[in-house]
Amino acid sequence: MTLLRLIEFLRRASARGGSCGVLALVALIDVFVDKHHAHTKAEHLPAFWSVFGFVACVLIVLLSKAFGKAGIMTREDYYDE
Repeated sequence: MTLLRLIEFLRRASARGGSCGVLALVALIDVFVDKHHAHTKAEHLPAFWSVFGFVACVLIVLLSKAFGKAGIMTREDYYDE
């Protein structure tokens, strides 16, 4: 039952706003981090890893939903037949 409460809490606008606020704070902190030892040119961009992680997370969710709709998910009564 606590998982349902967590999901309902995360659906609220305040939780979404808080998540966006944390993402903005991490991106702001990243601007002040020394990037002298970065391995690639992309790592020199401000908030690169924050944006990269967010985009990767969104892609994982969208691809998972696409795979589910492409045939992984099935009817609930599949085994009853």
